[in-house]
Amino acid sequence: MTELSAAPGTAPATSLEGAHLTTLGGPHAVRALPAGQLAALAQDIRTFLIEKVCASGGHLGPNLGVVELTIALHRVFDSPRDAILFDTGHQAYVHKILTGRAADFDRLRQAGGLSGYPSRGESEHDWSENSHASTSLSYADGLAKANELRGRRNRSVVAVIGDGAMTGGMAWEALNNIGASRRPVIVVLNDNGRSYAPTTGALANHLHTLKHPDTSDQAGTNLFTRLGFTYLGPVDGHDTGALQDVLDQARMLRRPVVVHVVTVKGRGFGPAEGDEADCLHAVGTVDAVTGRPTPATGPPSPSWTSVFGKALLELADERDDLVAVTASMLRPTGLYPMAVRYPERVFDVGIAEQHAVTSAAGLAMGGFHPVVALYSTFLTRAADQILMDVALHRLPITFVLDRSGITGPDGASHHGMWDTALLATVPGLHLAAPRDGGQLRSLLREATAYSTAPTAIRFPKGTAGQNLEAVRRAGSVDVLSESGIRDVLLVSHGPLASQCLQAATQLVEQGIGVSVVDPRWVIPVSPDLLDLAARHRLVMTVEDSSRAGGLGSTLAQALHDHAITTPLHSLGLPRAFLPHGLREQLLAQVGLSAGQITYAVLRARAGKPIEHTTPTDGSPR
Repeated sequence: MTELSAAPGTAPATSLEGAHLTTLGGPHAVRALPAGQLAALAQDIRTFLIEKVCASGGHLGPNLGVVELTIALHRVFDSPRDAILFDTGHQAYVHKILTGRAADFDRLRQAGGLSGYPSRGESEHDWSENSHASTSLSYADGLAKANELRGRRNRSVVAVIGDGAMTGGMAWEALNNIGASRRPVIVVLNDNGRSYAPTTGALANHLHTLKHPDTSDQAGTNLFTRLGFTYLGPVDGHDTGALQDVLDQARMLRRPVVVHVVTVKGRGFGPAEGDEADCLHAVGTVDAVTGRPTPATGPPSPSWTSVFGKALLELADERDDLVAVTASMLRPTGLYPMAVRYPERVFDVGIAEQHAVTSAAGLAMGGFHPVVALYSTFLTRAADQILMDVALHRLPITFVLDRSGITGPDGASHHGMWDTALLATVPGLHLAAPRDGGQLRSLLREATAYSTAPTAIRFPKGTAGQNLEAVRRAGSVDVLSESGIRDVLLVSHGPLASQCLQAATQLVEQGIGVSVVDPRWVIPVSPDLLDLAARHRLVMTVEDSSRAGGLGSTLAQALHDHAITTPLHSLGLPRAFLPHGLREQLLAQVGLSAGQITYAVLRARAGKPIEHTTPTDGSPR
């Protein structure tokens, strides 16, 4: 299925001698192919992608849309001598195939296997591995400056950026510098009219005008030319010959150039092209013919995201002052149900987290209560805005942070590890971590009732699981279990409550008294939690967030400030970038399984140091 085949009416492949994509030697082999074999190569790559990504999960639609574009890039430019940068990176699978990594696709996004994004540890052809959007043009600007300073004047720097990522403010900061510099940076604008959903805003309107000009347009001028770029296009992103011609022209100009490429997301796979939501942007394990998820056994459990979406809609029904803001992730963050019912109260600002937060601040100043729904990993992009535009003004905004903690196969750039540590430094902010879907609903109601301070709620990727009922409430703290003997206080941070309860059962069987509590609101530290800590001989916090600056260190500081001498130990995520893999695997590797929590308590009680581990993917750093 993955064999390089000839297009109808052409001679059999000879340059690669009929080899499979898995033996493709690299870009030099792509450049050596006769032009007549490129259509067959593109078809084989699409067949390969559909087969492999449907089996493993990953980003399907974006990669199907850039097959011809990536082939053309590697035929015109000499990677890695010429730097080819992929903004966001979820469209770099074709690049990986053409740079000799097709054989590794059977372990795509699996522990120890191929990353779903560019990875400097995998290949010299990958210049960056940050999968956050709108960054490629700044990398390109810096690389062009480095080439100039080193006298490397014959090298090209190419940044491939989608029209969705181009909505980010950082992209425009870079364009401002590149356009004025005269340095040879080629911006390949991959315009498929979408990020996850259709691209919105003035830029989308301008690109539409460039693709569909009328007699009233001023010939030869547009937004990019006014910024100092030569504009080439629009060009059909699925015509390899036309792409090579325009990229060759851009390379020879030796100045800032925008190449406007028009592509179809999900190209060549009917289920992807017809998927209204996001063109099968990212899939789990799906059928390679229908694109539908593999049937699950038993009734599906609701996801954290869906629980949030339903709870928010109920609150929106009750309150006309409740509005929602997201950064180009309407469906992935659960806002779609509210957007359908109340489209005038849901705002998608594009891939622009900084603008999203300060725009929400303006909404709050105008008398509304905004709910800003983001992935946890993208919260860090708006740290200044949270501090100075929201918290300084004590504005009632609720941040809902999906994909917090270990997210799994997307790896280092997508783990939501730093939100607790970041938000712990924000004056006045209240942070909640629900242990289950029922608590998510309750805490969202409480959060949106705050009127004088910002609030935040964090929850992980995946299913919400069964609700865990408390045996009692001590002030604001839920007591989930207690043995009557106050030896150990296990403080659970959000959904790790189930592991803490299992560990408590194991410890009680060994004659150790354990109380398991869920503080619900983890920041600021509740006086009720301090009182419970003072009544036990040992405290251990368990959190799916960074140990550095997380709940454990925050509680330790509070104990010290109140002269409470109960020893405290914390279990959590290490101060490291963690690899991709299954969530449960990675949690176990950092010591957060029930058995490891039990073992850590036993060592702490015996006065022995707790062993903290950091998993690696084996890649050189």
